[in-house]
Amino acid sequence: MLKYGFKQSQTDHTLFVKHSLRGKTIALIVYVDDIVLTGDDSEEIPLLKKYLASEFEIKDLGSLKYCLRIEVAHSKDVIFISQKKYVLDLLKETGMLGCKVCDTSLEPNQKLGDDEGGVAVDSGSYQRLVGKLIYLSHSCLDIAIAVSVVSQFMHAPHQIYFKAVLRILRYLKSTSSKGLYFSKYDHLRVEAYTDADWAGSVTDRRLTLGYCTFVGGNLVTWRSEKQNVVANSSAEAKFRAIA
Repeated sequence: MLKYGFKQSQTDHTLFVKHSLRGKTIALIVYVDDIVLTGDDSEEIPLLKKYLASEFEIKDLGSLKYCLRIEVAHSKDVIFISQKKYVLDLLKETGMLGCKVCDTSLEPNQKLGDDEGGVAVDSGSYQRLVGKLIYLSHSCLDIAIAVSVVSQFMHAPHQIYFKAVLRILRYLKSTSSKGLYFSKYDHLRVEAYTDADWAGSVTDRRLTLGYCTFVGGNLVTWRSEKQNVVANSSAEAKFRAIA
């Protein structure tokens, strides 16, 4: 890709971008042997495909519909990304396909800590299940906080943590059709929203912050994570989240 004139992203080394003198752009992202190609340079894209075919064997699958268990539906001005099939497969795998649904991914006002005790569960099964939920949060940002909480107990999972994981699955059953909606707007404003809970952890009183960023009215980044410091006040927690 570098030989062909692309520049490699410094934040994501699997992403390559090329800007033409005509003001057009091509972006290519690769994961092992899966390649996604997009851009507005209709003249250069066929030439790039021909170049790639000359270097190694490729198969053009046409418009992107499914890649790495992520479903993509699009029209002229709209792109919709979801992982509905991934959710249904996960529910079937865990025997939760016929479970009752719930309205929230976390029990309201519940605080999980390391000293919960209770019956221990198999750590390998717990870690694999939470790992799948982490991957699912690529398109289901509404479970980001819940997944962040249950992933803190990978080292010694107990029954109460496993029940919290099952609640996330019950919530996902009712929201499996939801996803990320990208539409064409008439602006490219950057907007960011953030929040933090002061001393939210019952174990070490550390704060958990979250943020999301919109570009041109579309959500592009989001995160929820527990911080490695203890804030002295709710005001300090908010300032740390903004920073």
